[in-house]
Amino acid sequence: MLPPSPISERCQSLLGANILAVRPVSGGDINQAMLLETTAGQFFVKINFNSAAGRIFEAEAMGLILLAATATIRTPTVIGSGETEAGGFLLLEYIETSYRPTGFWEKFGTDLAELHRHSATAFGLGHDNFIGNLPQSNCQHDGWPDLYVNERLMPQLEIAKQQEQLQSADFQDFENLFRRIPDLCPTEPPALIHGDLWSGNFLCNANGQPVLIDPATSYSHREMDLAMSRLFGGFDRSFYRSYEEAWPLAAGFEKRLPVYQLYYLLVHVNLFGGGYVGQVRSILNEFK
Repeated sequence: MLPPSPISERCQSLLGANILAVRPVSGGDINQAMLLETTAGQFFVKINFNSAAGRIFEAEAMGLILLAATATIRTPTVIGSGETEAGGFLLLEYIETSYRPTGFWEKFGTDLAELHRHSATAFGLGHDNFIGNLPQSNCQHDGWPDLYVNERLMPQLEIAKQQEQLQSADFQDFENLFRRIPDLCPTEPPALIHGDLWSGNFLCNANGQPVLIDPATSYSHREMDLAMSRLFGGFDRSFYRSYEEAWPLAAGFEKRLPVYQLYYLLVHVNLFGGGYVGQVRSILNEFK
């Protein structure tokens, strides 16, 4: 089945080609994904009918372009994005995937460290974006603790409060943790991060290279990417070993790791419900 007519027309206009066939692509909980067979080759399109879809895809495109500009880890080339009366769309290069070859994880770890060396004068970003379909504020701050508390944890706590996912004692525990973050997290320069680095947000292309997708980019603390990668089972150990060889972490990362994971767990509480509340409370108890 073709994408809705207005989206098909926009894609054909951007490509300067006709769509010949469409195949659904699995993966992801939020968007519809399709492989387009066209007279100019194969392309990938994501579609969403949310009223904010156009803004979400525009922000995702900007993130992919920002990551690509570092020439460190591959990302799909952005063809275009937009919003129509039938929904929003993001049109990308189609990445043919393959099995991970020997050395894949080592290269991925080394390349991520190189990505993180791309810095800025402040933490945050020049524009806001999204994590999943939740807004992510990137107001800029001189220090990491201010960004993390004010633009990451507090907005998610406000959503959780509106959805009645947490109790008053939880909010007090967060207030107590906020005061400790400057001492828990080492002072480092802002690092360009993917922002949502779990196993569903990277591919291995036909050349055996890692490819990043679905970013929630910002200039942040580099340990955020590593913490997210560890949240749901983690990556191969050689990935972390290679990362540390390229750019060693400050001592004590294992202890502060859950502090970074709180943001991603709150996102999951707000997207998928209270099944993640227990993990949030467990981490808060660790730092009382």
